[in-house]
Amino acid sequence: MAYTLKQNLLPSIKYPIKAPYIMTPQYITVHNTANDASAANEIKYMITNDNQVSYHVAIDDVEAIQAIPFNRNAWHCGDGQGMGNCKSIGVEICYSKSGGARYIAAEENAVKYIASLLKRFGWGIERVKKHQDWNGKYCPHRILSEHRWISFLKRIEESLKLTNTIQQKEEPKMTNTLTSTAKEDLKGLLKETYQRGILKLDHSEKVGSMTDGEALGLLISVVKRTL
Repeated sequence: MAYTLKQNLLPSIKYPIKAPYIMTPQYITVHNTANDASAANEIKYMITNDNQVSYHVAIDDVEAIQAIPFNRNAWHCGDGQGMGNCKSIGVEICYSKSGGARYIAAEENAVKYIASLLKRFGWGIERVKKHQDWNGKYCPHRILSEHRWISFLKRIEESLKLTNTIQQKEEPKMTNTLTSTAKEDLKGLLKETYQRGILKLDHSEKVGSMTDGEALGLLISVVKRTL
């Protein structure tokens, strides 16, 4: 299951209503929309009306759409100028009113998306909050009513661990690529240049523990001295 990541950004002229403050995010707040509209429709409605209600991202079964930059606050937690509204990224999970297959897919996309945000900011699972944590509102209503908040967090943790594992496997590792023959040739050259007094120290026995860069640097030094 995969989702497309898009942006449909709030016009800056709406910042005084929807996102008036500069923000350095510290948390991610999870919401259910309590509606059956798509992410595109939820975002379109939010950025075009003049209500003092806003959030950063809406996610459905096919896409995650960001409307407000993460360096701006949004009015999504009902705690005034508290930590929820002014220090957290608001994520709305769509299709929660009726549930069903579309909601299940949207929630799974939210799990992956939130894990990607944790990875991006270098945060742990303790940074993920529910709307209820900030002002007591029964939200995300579907996750709460189905008693799945703890399991929801565990799914995010598992997704984050999987992302980290995949990244570690894909990261290129620096290895010595000089062949054994090349190393022996370099070893012999170093011993000879030492015996001839070109080098003051015998580096020949260190070749095996050298990186390619160190070995090549030493070779260049020898060549320069013998020209």
